[in-house]
Amino acid sequence: MPSAVEVTSLVRRYGSLRALDGISFSIRPAEVFGLIGPNGSGKTTTLRIVATLLAPSSGAATVFGLDVVRQAAAVRRLVSYLPEDAGAYRNLTGLDYLQFMATFYSRDAKERDALVERGVGLAGLGTRVRDKVSTYSKGMARKLLLARALMMDPKLAILDEPTSGLDVENAMEVRQRIRQFAQAGTTVLLSSHNMLEVEFLSDRVALIRQGRIIETGTPAELKARHAAANLEEVFVRAEG
Repeated sequence: MPSAVEVTSLVRRYGSLRALDGISFSIRPAEVFGLIGPNGSGKTTTLRIVATLLAPSSGAATVFGLDVVRQAAAVRRLVSYLPEDAGAYRNLTGLDYLQFMATFYSRDAKERDALVERGVGLAGLGTRVRDKVSTYSKGMARKLLLARALMMDPKLAILDEPTSGLDVENAMEVRQRIRQFAQAGTTVLLSSHNMLEVEFLSDRVALIRQGRIIETGTPAELKARHAAANLEEVFVRAEG
């Protein structure tokens, strides 16, 4: 089966700093693939390259066979990217925000309205969707942003720290939505420094440290390989 994402010997330099140092991995269609590691390890850089927002210094990445540099426009039609620091327009209502964003992904009013209806359902904000984003809690705003990312039914959803700063209840709700989309056929590439969360969400994971991938496998494989109780222990032992 062809890969949904194929990353090969990817390098990204910032001056003399190598943020990525030749990483390689592949993601299967409809798989949830997690990149885990500490802050500054190269997770966000990897996601931005796959999302066509950042060019690699060398190496290659493809999304469903399309090169992220040479065929960037075609890749963007297949992916949706949710950055960790994403924000919605605070003076718009949640509904207005979804309507505004839907105009970029729809060919006519009928398709736009269908996307908005889908987004409202995904956000799960009830009547609060008609309130201004400035009145939302962080959890409500994050659910709105996730709804924006998923409402166009992307082939690949790229999610950077999807539950960053959320309380337990909101984080669980966001994780549930991500799993539901994967079960319906969406491929998910996510990053997090929360290794227990990624263990819960991901079919396979890659552990990244200082721009290099040090382990790849299913959570069960990695825990068995290192005789560890969880991925946090795996990461510590793999580093050693």
